[in-house]
Amino acid sequence: MTSHPALTDKSFQKLIDDTAKSLGFSTKVMPSGAGHDAQEIARIGPVGMIFIPSIGGISHSPKEFSRPQDIENGANVLLQTVLAFDKAH
Repeated sequence: MTSHPALTDKSFQKLIDDTAKSLGFSTKVMPSGAGHDAQEIARIGPVGMIFIPSIGGISHSPKEFSRPQDIENGANVLLQTVLAFDKAH
């Protein structure tokens, strides 16, 4: 199987960034080398991603762990981003 990189939509990146900052969170733009559903969805429409901190930076591993508060914060960024997108469209 061959997978191709999928670029995130710049307007989604900005909306997610603005939303996170409006909730009082710091942000960082980062690439992801992992396979995600976004790679497939990007074939038919724009995509964006929200990452939350993992202890030790471990990701996509059984050893991955994120604090419950970080998970809640990420979910709130997602919710508020979806609401802002809906309001704008």
